[in-house]
Amino acid sequence: IEGFVRREESDMCLYPDPATFTIFPWKPKDRSTARLICDIHNPDGTPFAGCPRNALKRILTEAAELGFGFKVGAEPEFFLFRLDEAGKPSTITHDQAGYFDLSPLDQGEEARRDMVLNLREMGIPISSSHHEVAVGQHEIDIHYTEAITTADNIATYRFVVRTVAKSHGLHATFMPKPIFGYNGSGMHLHQSLFQGTQNAFWDPDEKSELSRVALSYVAGILLHARGFAAITNPLINSYKRLVPGYEAPIYIAWSERNRSPLVRIPAKRGAETRLELRSPDPAANPYLALAVTLKAGLDGIRRKLAPPPQVDWDISRMSAKDRAEHGIEQLPRSLGEAMDAFAKDQVVREALGEHIFRHFLEAKQIEWEVYRKQVHPWEVQQYLNIY
Repeated sequence: IEGFVRREESDMCLYPDPATFTIFPWKPKDRSTARLICDIHNPDGTPFAGCPRNALKRILTEAAELGFGFKVGAEPEFFLFRLDEAGKPSTITHDQAGYFDLSPLDQGEEARRDMVLNLREMGIPISSSHHEVAVGQHEIDIHYTEAITTADNIATYRFVVRTVAKSHGLHATFMPKPIFGYNGSGMHLHQSLFQGTQNAFWDPDEKSELSRVALSYVAGILLHARGFAAITNPLINSYKRLVPGYEAPIYIAWSERNRSPLVRIPAKRGAETRLELRSPDPAANPYLALAVTLKAGLDGIRRKLAPPPQVDWDISRMSAKDRAEHGIEQLPRSLGEAMDAFAKDQVVREALGEHIFRHFLEAKQIEWEVYRKQVHPWEVQQYLNIY
């Protein structure tokens, strides 16, 4: 909001997108409530530079000028927690289930079912849902479609999931790492470029049936991964998820078989050829996350970059020396480190535009400084008695 109001405090105009009109299914039918997603414009009718949806549209236009359409599917994860006696969210999980467990262990099954039914009634295509690895953790997957629609769907998804959870007496959180010692929540993004109806990532005549466009796109993603991390992982807490031992990717590499690198190429080919970017988390602004990752991939295509060799073994078991010899870098380990990389990445800056780039950088630098100066409970527990 800071980036919307501080310059001249000017009025803005909402331009509703009629295609986003939908009725909330959980409201009484005789008192229905509908929603429209809007683009932000200046009073003179020009698109406002600080609108994230406009930023994504601008990069989609760049892709179209190169002959590409952009489709994305998303896999957001979230936790369901109990409320305390005052009705406030706790970090007490509602079950002790694990990956793909069913009821009675998965006590969130009914809540998750209601979420899926409401999302589908609102026109959001859901491909699957299941219990995730951590206790109280769930995943509902959004089927791939055009990028602007997927970004709208992710924004709506978070609102619907939290609303339905509340009706079940639970709190849904998209905080990336709410509990120490358990897996955090990610939001894997499945991305592919299309030329008309033809998947531009697929070439049956090439090795592994991956086109040169696909390989260059992967190269661009890897090249700018550190630069766009502040957007795809925007919270201080995001970097508590990106640590070894919890399945989250921390190394900048790619593979068709290995699930530990940043980018995985699923086995499907033909129209479903795609890459899976595994680092983003569900706290990210979906419009900005898709804008910067698409821009990174297009940079690889424009420059005809080739990705490094695939890494088909568990990178976490490699020594630091071995990783260095293979040229495998690591994602930022904190928001502060991510902001340093973000500030230096010109391609990411161009993707956001100067207005969003500047305000985002300023806001996150303030957030990091506030956090850095705090005295945290761990410090008190660790040092107070000893020193």
